[in-house]
Amino acid sequence: MASKLLRAVVLGPPGSGKGTVCERIAKSFGLHHLSSGQFLRENIRANSDVGILAKQYLEKGLLVPDHVFTRVMITELEKMQTQPWLLDGFPRTLGQAEALDTICELDLVISLNIPFESLKDRLSARWIHPASGRVYNMEFNPPQVHGVDDVTGEPLIQREDDKPEAVAARLRKYKDAAKPVMELYKNRGILHSFSGTETNKIWPYVYSLVSSKIPPLQAKEAN
Repeated sequence: MASKLLRAVVLGPPGSGKGTVCERIAKSFGLHHLSSGQFLRENIRANSDVGILAKQYLEKGLLVPDHVFTRVMITELEKMQTQPWLLDGFPRTLGQAEALDTICELDLVISLNIPFESLKDRLSARWIHPASGRVYNMEFNPPQVHGVDDVTGEPLIQREDDKPEAVAARLRKYKDAAKPVMELYKNRGILHSFSGTETNKIWPYVYSLVSSKIPPLQAKEAN
């Protein structure tokens, strides 16, 4: 368990490796990795009020609106007031950042800046297992058997917005929404940006930054 109730966020466009970086930080420093996508899936599976609402949008092929997504996250975060955590994929908009301000004060915001071409290649090679949210990349993290999930053997799908023709528009939309969020945290002096094309090369710098805030569980985790 981390010695301080650190409140940290990892931001980055789709395909930037947020999930991988969050998993490594969580393992190295004893933080709870809170995935916004996972919370959403859990609420939908549990048929909670907000889960039912979110499902109605997804079944129509629509994005879950800001206010619904925010409600999911704030409800879950309120249950974790006494625990150190790391948020993955939230806040994505200024409205979400302002809602987050009402329940906590962030200590650290990590932004992953990956070149557009790298993101486009990563996303176009990405396939998912819908029920669990497990993500595969056909270039560097392929399934053991082509086209099926390693755990369940169920078929993988490529999301409509991961298809090459949709990726550029998706990345532009992220950039437009994220800009005021980045400005907000930059002005507070808690935003730290890392640029590169490979998670393994960015990771030592991220590890060093987080180490300056809380002690790692084991020194060897940086390797």
